[in-house]
Amino acid sequence: MSREALIIWGGWDGHQPEEVAGIFEGLLRESGFKVELSDTLDSLKDRERLAKVDLFVPVWTMGTIEKDQLEPLLFAVNEGGTGIAGCHGGMGDAFRNETEFQYMVGGQWVAHPGNDGVTYTVRMKDRQSPLTEGMEDFVVVSEQYYMHVDPAVKVHAVTDFGDVEMPIIWTKTYGAGKVYYNSLGHQADIVRMPQTLELMRRGLLWAARA
Repeated sequence: MSREALIIWGGWDGHQPEEVAGIFEGLLRESGFKVELSDTLDSLKDRERLAKVDLFVPVWTMGTIEKDQLEPLLFAVNEGGTGIAGCHGGMGDAFRNETEFQYMVGGQWVAHPGNDGVTYTVRMKDRQSPLTEGMEDFVVVSEQYYMHVDPAVKVHAVTDFGDVEMPIIWTKTYGAGKVYYNSLGHQADIVRMPQTLELMRRGLLWAARA
C-alpha cells in the first residue's frame, strides 16, 4: 500500500508556493506516494482524513491559521505519528502567531541580512546521517536565513554568519511524529537545484510515517 502525503500551499506569493508545492508533489510521486495538493487550510479540519496521512508538507509562508485548522494538525503529528517536512519560509516562517507550531517545527525565521542574492556555503554537519551521506558542501546565491532554533534539534547542515554557525537543515520529533526542516528554497529555482532537490527528497522520505 502506498503512503499518503498532503501538501498545502498558500500564504505569501513571493516564495512561489504553488510552484514549490508542485516540485514536492513530483518528488513524492516518484517515490510511490499518493499525493493530495490543497490550497486551503480547511483541508486540515478533517481529523479522520489527517489520521490517514503519512506526511504533511506545508508550503505556506506567514498567513494565519485558525484553531480548528491547527489543532487537528498538531494532534496528527503528536499523537498519530504523521510526519511533517518542509523548507524555507513555507515551514520556518508560517503562522507567526502560533508558538506551538514553531515549537513543533523546531525554529522560526528571524532575518535574512542582505536579502536575496547573498552568496554563501552550505556545509554538511552530520556526514554519517542518511540525510546527508555522500553530499558535498555547495554554494548557493539566495536568502541566507538567520533563525531562532530549538537547541534540542539534530543539526545536519549549517552556514556561517561571521563567527556564528547557523543551522540550515535539522530534524527532531514532536511526540510520535518526525520533523524535517531545510531553510533553503526562497523560490522554485533554489528548490530545483540538484543539491536542494536531493536533500529535500531524503528529508521528505525520512519524515514520513513508516
